[in-house]
Amino acid sequence: MQSSFDVSLVVLSVLVAALASYTVLDLSSRIVSMHDGRRRTGWLLGGALAMGAGIWSMHFIGMLAFSLPIHVAYDPWITMTSLGLAVGVSYFALHVMARPELRYRPLLGSALLMAAGICSMHYTGMAAMRMLPGIEYRPGLVLLSILIAVVASVAALSAARCLNKASARGLLPKRVAVACVMAVAITGMHYTGMAAARFPPGSICGVVHGLSTQGLVLPVTLVVVLLLIMTLLSSWMDASNQRLEGSVDQLSGQMVRLAALDMLTELPNRRTLMEGIERIIQAEGAQQEPFAVLFMDLDGFKTINDSLGHAVGDEVLKAFATRLQQCVRKSDMVARLGGDEFVVVIHQLRSVEAVTRIVESMLARMREGNWHDGVSLQVIPSVGIALYPQDGESVDVLLKNADIAMYEAKRGGRGTYRFFDWSMNQAATRILKIQQGLHEATTHGWFKLHYQPKFSADGRRLQGAEALLRYTHPELGVISPQEFIGIAERSGLIVQIGEWVVREACRQLRSWQLQNIGPLKLAINLSPRQLIQPDLLQGVLAIVKQEAVEPAWLMFEITETVAMQDAAHTVETIHAFQQAGFDVAIDDFGTGYSSLAYLQRFRVRQLKIDGFFTQGLDAAGEEGEAIVSAIIALAHSLGMDVVAEGVETATQLEKLKSLQCDQIQGFLLGRPMPAEAFAEKIEGWLAVA
Repeated sequence: MQSSFDVSLVVLSVLVAALASYTVLDLSSRIVSMHDGRRRTGWLLGGALAMGAGIWSMHFIGMLAFSLPIHVAYDPWITMTSLGLAVGVSYFALHVMARPELRYRPLLGSALLMAAGICSMHYTGMAAMRMLPGIEYRPGLVLLSILIAVVASVAALSAARCLNKASARGLLPKRVAVACVMAVAITGMHYTGMAAARFPPGSICGVVHGLSTQGLVLPVTLVVVLLLIMTLLSSWMDASNQRLEGSVDQLSGQMVRLAALDMLTELPNRRTLMEGIERIIQAEGAQQEPFAVLFMDLDGFKTINDSLGHAVGDEVLKAFATRLQQCVRKSDMVARLGGDEFVVVIHQLRSVEAVTRIVESMLARMREGNWHDGVSLQVIPSVGIALYPQDGESVDVLLKNADIAMYEAKRGGRGTYRFFDWSMNQAATRILKIQQGLHEATTHGWFKLHYQPKFSADGRRLQGAEALLRYTHPELGVISPQEFIGIAERSGLIVQIGEWVVREACRQLRSWQLQNIGPLKLAINLSPRQLIQPDLLQGVLAIVKQEAVEPAWLMFEITETVAMQDAAHTVETIHAFQQAGFDVAIDDFGTGYSSLAYLQRFRVRQLKIDGFFTQGLDAAGEEGEAIVSAIIALAHSLGMDVVAEGVETATQLEKLKSLQCDQIQGFLLGRPMPAEAFAEKIEGWLAVA
């Protein structure tokens, strides 16, 4: 019996096969990434239904494309059986494709089973026609169709295996190409199987009330295509949701991480540190096992940060964090509280001596500077140590007491360590009161300027004066400059206080000028924190202008040690002040580490010999005299005047005069005194001159 095919339906069956193949490839890559068992099973079942319907519809459209010169219908039960076989084969295929790993021997076995299922579906669908007499098959073409099914199955499983491992980049065109190849192979198997069928002349269809070919093409195609498209859309939406969930989880994890770690150094932050110490207390507290809290900050870091910039400061902090971790045990906790403050918790201590060894080893290594992190600056911390339980039984008390001990270490010379002692609380309370008072001293009149005269070498002619700050606390009384200046420097209040000193000195100088007292050159000290302020000169000029004082009547003194901390910056600052009309002096000369080359570049107006060398004129005899003589000769060779500080005896005055020192300052000739007392004495000094 002659048969024929509708070409348009053949093309439609190939397109449906391609869509079904693309769907199965997409689903396999989706399912392989799922770890939730219930969700994975759901997608396997849904995907098998969609894929099975697609393969079966390709087969059914191909059957509808086939026509005989007789009426043909299909047994619904057998047809549904072929659909069930298609869904079963699809579930098996997806299950195999979605495996993370599939070796070649199991892959071949799976392909054979899959091919058997496809062939069973096809020939069962053919049997749904219930032809009388039965359909005769050409063995050669049947074997060829089976071979094509095997090849198609191997290709599908291998392609899915490769695509599941491929990167997302360029995956879409690869998947489309593989889907097209699979579609050609599947439809090739189907039409080879159809070609293998022979219908003897006079054959009739035994199905009386079955599925007719008329009017089924369009509904079957639409339903299946919509099902496949909905499956793909669901897969893509689920993938988007998973990516969104992954992003949210990643963001949540990042937020948790940021909440627990310091962003710059990636060390535990304050909150994490306190929680960690609390856990140690709970774990070791019952047995009263000791542990140590080391509180530290970096000596001179503020100068680095302010003079070299925050970027360099950040690199120093990161390098120090890494170095600190290398100096302690892995079991110890290292955290950053903020700024240049770090804390180390050393637990499981056998003795206090173990803490001492760890801290001394850490400081020794920090001083060596033997690091490979690219940061050439040597940074050394001052360390305060509090021990549990004797120095505190809570997190807050331990941190507070370790902080107090750290400040004692700074007072003891920096770059060292101190164990907390309860007597330190009194010193800490005093420091806190002094610091709190400094905040209000300028507005409450607790600051006063005293003035110490400077005379010519013969001790007769007044050459100028130095403004010296005095602080009277309302509760603690008079506080020495040696005590409160350091506190003001560490807290940063020295900048505000320095502005007050310049303004008050200018006001007093202007007041004396209006009283026809003078003329008088007034010296003002600049602190390290003031010197690194970028707007220092502009601020001074603004004050001078407001108070109507000529720059020529002011001299600013910079200590030798401060000048050499950043000598290049000091040179720029000195020259800028000199160009503005101010004089500059190097104070405390001989106590620092001056480079003669930089001393020449400074070109200051005055060099002030430290009182230590002045005292040496009596105590050290000829040796002391030789040192002072050399300093004076050096200064004069560079065009500088020399002022000797701390002159207290007549013999010192005589020796300085013989050594041709230019000016004298000290208790012998005049102590620092309030402005009123100084004004009373000025007239007498000027009269002598």
